[in-house]
Amino acid sequence: MMPGMPERRTHDYVRRGVTNLFAAFNIADETVISSIHRRHRAIEFKKFLAKIDDEVPGDLEVHLVCDNYGTHKTPAINAWLAKHPRFHMHNTATSSSWINQVERWFGFITDELIRRGSHTCVQALEADIRARAKGWNEDPKPFIWTKPAEQILESIGRLLTRISGAAH
Repeated sequence: MMPGMPERRTHDYVRRGVTNLFAAFNIADETVISSIHRRHRAIEFKKFLAKIDDEVPGDLEVHLVCDNYGTHKTPAINAWLAKHPRFHMHNTATSSSWINQVERWFGFITDELIRRGSHTCVQALEADIRARAKGWNEDPKPFIWTKPAEQILESIGRLLTRISGAAH
């Protein structure tokens, strides 16, 4: 790609498999705990929770902000959480994952690694994701909100006023 030229994609793109990235973003020091699994079921999410439990000092409370994916709410996960009272789950409202800082980190992975990457197999993609997470943790960058909370909430309020009662 040349400077000033638009990015192009070919018509013969070949998908060589999929993988799932679980990540917990520490807003205190901007590091990330990540785990890659081939499937996205409760059993894999439980393994990820156990990894967080191992890596976060035992005297700290753990607050997880998750989307509303069903895997995060299964009886197996609820039972695990009941046995680990320092873990507190918070689910974002539908379509509000932008509020979750780890989603911004996923965006970096997507923009810097996946969209422009050329991976010949899932293992190569996973190795690049692991290397990127390790590199991030060596030099973490804070996320800085550019709008105050009041301005964001006012904008949401205007949207809700505009769409309330709309037939959709």
